[in-house]
Order: sequence, then C-alpha cells, then structure tokens
Amino acid sequence: MPYYQRRGQLPTKRHTAYRKPDGSLYAEHLMGTLGFDGPASLLYHIRRPTQILNSSLFDPVDPVALEEEADRSVRMRHFCTSQIEPGASITLNRIPFLFNDDVVVSLVRPTATDDFFFRNSQADQVHYISQGAGVLETEFGELAYREGDYVVIPRGILHRFRLDTKEHTVLTFETPSYVRFPSRYLTREGQLMEHAPFCERDIRGPEDLVGHDEVGEFKILVKHNNMLTEIILDHHPCDVIAWDGCYYPWALSIHDFEPITGSLHQPPPVHQTFQADQFVLCSFTPRMLDYHPQAVPAPYNHSNVMSDEVIYYANDKFISRRGAGFGSLTLHPAGLPHGPQPGKAEQSIGGKRTEELAVMIDTFRPLKVTVSAVDVEDSAYGKSWIEP
Repeated sequence: MPYYQRRGQLPTKRHTAYRKPDGSLYAEHLMGTLGFDGPASLLYHIRRPTQILNSSLFDPVDPVALEEEADRSVRMRHFCTSQIEPGASITLNRIPFLFNDDVVVSLVRPTATDDFFFRNSQADQVHYISQGAGVLETEFGELAYREGDYVVIPRGILHRFRLDTKEHTVLTFETPSYVRFPSRYLTREGQLMEHAPFCERDIRGPEDLVGHDEVGEFKILVKHNNMLTEIILDHHPCDVIAWDGCYYPWALSIHDFEPITGSLHQPPPVHQTFQADQFVLCSFTPRMLDYHPQAVPAPYNHSNVMSDEVIYYANDKFISRRGAGFGSLTLHPAGLPHGPQPGKAEQSIGGKRTEELAVMIDTFRPLKVTVSAVDVEDSAYGKSWIEP
C-alpha cells in the first residue's frame, strides 16, 4: 500500500517491551515483503502466532486444478460465467477460466462462510465483488465489502470472507507479482497525484480491530508451492490488539473510480486501476461519452499485438457489444484484431452517456483457457462480427 496506517494502542518505539495488563509480553510480529526491502507492518498478538498444534497436507491438496483445454487454436471467446453452479466455499470452489504463469482468473459463487481461515503465501489476490456484501475477517481487523469493491489481499495475509448476503459472485485475480497502483498516478514519494482517477480517501483499510482472546483449535489453510496445508492453531488467529505499517488488506470501489473522458475516444490506459509485473487491470465505469461533433464513441478496431484482452461484464450495457450480459467473460487474444460488432459503431454516434460497468485485464503473455471455461462457452461468439 502507498501510505501508512495504524490501529490500536501502540508502544512509542518498535521492538521494545509491550506488556499486557498481567505483565507478560504481547507477541510482536513483523510481516514484510522483499526480504526487508518492501512494504511491511508490525503487529502485536495476544498469543504467539507460532503456537501450531498440527500441520498436514489438505485433501484435496490442490482443489483449483489448472487443466488447459485441448483445442489451443487462436479465436475470439465468450464464456457465460453466470451459468456456473454455486459452490459453498469462496476459497475451495473457485472455477479457473484463464491462466498463465503471471495470473489465474477465476470465478466463484459462494453460498457459505468458510469454517477455516486462509493464507495465500504464494500470491497477491484481487477479488472483484460482482454481487454480494459481507466482512473480510483478518488479523488487521474487519473490512466491510460490498458490490463493486475490489478487495485486495496481499500475499501472506490471513483472512476469511464472512458472507452477509445470499447472492455472491466474485471474480478473482491471483498473481505471484505485487499488485499496485499505476506508477504514472504516483509521486516519487508514493502519493496519488491530482490526475489519478481515485485518491487515498477512496481506499478503505480494516477498521474494527477485534483482538479475539480465545483458545481452542482453529483451522488455517495455507497455500504454498501450489499445495494446501492444513494448520491447527491453539488460539484464534485474529488476536491482534494493535498494528501499524504499509502492508494490509484494503478495498477500492469501482464506483469511486472517476473516469477520464475527452472529445474523442480515449484509449484503454485511461481506465487503468492496478498494475502488476505482466498485466494491468482496468475499470470501465458509467461516464459521459465523447463530445466532438463527429465523434464515434464506440471503440475503433484495434490489435493489441503484445497482449491478450479479457473483459468481465458486470452489467449488460457495454456500448460495443451485443449478446454480452451480466457475467459474460470475453477473451480477445493478441493474434486477432477486435472491435465493435456490426452496427455498434453507427449506433453509438450522438450518444451522450454510457452506463457500462466492466473489469478488464490485459496480459502481456498469452493466456490459456481451462476445460472448466469450455463448459460454459458461447461457441458462436467468434462469428458475431459477421454482418447479419
């Protein structure tokens, strides 16, 4: 995260004796990245986080297996994710659609709160909450989330989604690289600049620091080296009473993204929200359309010769598409040009505003399609550019 946060009552200096009311020490815990060169936070636990009763491989050891489809030909793809079956767990029942070495794109429709906590020690996670609301329980406190939120969980942070609504649809990006804001939005010191489409006030960190003082057996699933290990801790893992630093889970609503518009069509980089080492994430939000008297608001045909383009449609109002509804996921690979479908460019002329809502990922290395994605594919999509 680009800026410092603190919660609870902290001692004046780090790494000094911080005592409980009974005189014993709180357990100081540094959580950091890149050795000691990256963002970090310092947490104070009621009990030592090392008090592990048991550790064993979880069954199944890899519940989200990445199996590539047999037909690897380059073509336009449309996956109807709203057709996937609900799964109980937001962690164990994710359905992967696309992947490469840099990112896994999956979707899940969870129906229940997990009975365990989860720590992904190999990847940052960005969860786009397409439907639903609830609370993210973490060591850093509780973070309320709602429809339209990007919930960003840096690697290694223990958490659990507590579902407060029946309907949940979550799009997840899992990456071994560090998810961050685009560098062009930031000063050298890390502050978001005036031209950025959001500001620090839009970023929500954990608020309610509960500090559970409970003993018992608490299950934690740890993902490491593409395997799940079940850890049994002898106390509640969310027993932190104070913390400070720049490493924590946080949320940013797509509805707080302030779109950048112009007299003529603006390229996708103006919609960029996050960057990682080999991909970017963008937000298409309701906005005023181009205002030049001869403007064609629908995007022109284009070839991203160095990236695959994936769009998740959070509603059915995308101005350049027909047949794409809520939950549609399209893949336009680098080897093919793409653009508005027949009639959409003409139809957009004279338009004043669009209500579209979508999330886009552009990857700089080719994506693979999973067998699970093929199960809900609209096989006619590739021919939808042919004139009726």
